Amino acid sequence: MSSTTSAARLTPSARLARGLKYSTVGPVDVTRGAVGVALNSTRSSVGWVANRYRRDRLKSQLTKDLAAAQEVIASELAAAQEVVTSLPDALKKARRSKRRPKPAVVIGVGVAVLAVGAVSFSIIRRSTQPDPSPLPPSVDATPRP
Repeated sequence: MSSTTSAARLTPSARLARGLKYSTVGPVDVTRGAVGVALNSTRSSVGWVANRYRRDRLKSQLTKDLAAAQEVIASELAAAQEVVTSLPDALKKARRSKRRPKPAVVIGVGVAVLAVGAVSFSIIRRSTQPDPSPLPPSVDATPRP
């Protein structure tokens, strides 16, 4: 029972070695081992080829993506360069079109702000003072010696 269990769990290379070792079961084990080794080798080769194909496809896709990104970056840099080149002219034009307020307007605004401040100060001051009472004082205001 243990011999069939160990035979079922043998790897192809172990089976080949066992087949060469034992002459009674030799031809069957040698054949099964050789077929197993060939199948494993073929599976490994197919996997390698598939990985190589995928990697090459990925490389070509990455190359296309990189080229597209480089084109976009080049066009963006050209646009930025154009904007930077036209920046001094735009600044000059903006400075020319900017009008400064006349001194009379500035003085008028200052006087208006001061007037509003004076009026609001007087209103606030009056509101904080208590109203005089209509009744006479309950305590004599003049001190006695």
